[in-house]
Amino acid sequence: MGRFIALMILVIPGIIAGYGIKLMRDSIFQILLTPYPSLTLQFFVGIILFLAGLSFIGGFIFYRDKKMAKLLHGLHKKRVTRQTNMLFDYPL
Repeated sequence: MGRFIALMILVIPGIIAGYGIKLMRDSIFQILLTPYPSLTLQFFVGIILFLAGLSFIGGFIFYRDKKMAKLLHGLHKKRVTRQTNMLFDYPL
């Protein structure tokens, strides 16, 4: 059941991103759809939908890999502490 819910969480933003691609493609080929008054508005709505869906899917995968400890060490946030030499007051 948990895998099915995770699949649905990923399918819905995928459909939204696919619809955004369709809107951008239709505006490039000058096919105006009904709810949009101009081609430029249709194109920008398509970009927004595509980026929203793609960023949600990317964030979901990034969070899952971070939770499972599959990320490279460079992508983890580390606390940086600054150590200084008290004698000369420059960073080591």
